[in-house]
Amino acid sequence: MDQKEWPLWEVFIRSKQGLDHKHVGSLHAADAAMAIQNARDVYTRRMEGVSIWVVESRHIHASNPDDAAAFFDPANDKVYRHPTFYEVPDSIKHM
Repeated sequence: MDQKEWPLWEVFIRSKQGLDHKHVGSLHAADAAMAIQNARDVYTRRMEGVSIWVVESRHIHASNPDDAAAFFDPANDKVYRHPTFYEVPDSIKHM
């Protein structure tokens, strides 16, 4: 397989201090195993990661920024979706 044909992969890393994975970049690789190895070599050189996710870019679908007003505004009239009136106990961490 020629490298020009290798698919693009999006790389997400979870840091030692974090609870979520963050997008750190993209790379080309022949398959998922190679993408994980390359992501480790390129994006975790300082031992900052504890978990790596790779997702082939063609599997990511996004909303259109031009449709943001129509796509997100309908939630504004549904106050129950906004947890502004709930009290979170101190015993709940990472909220």
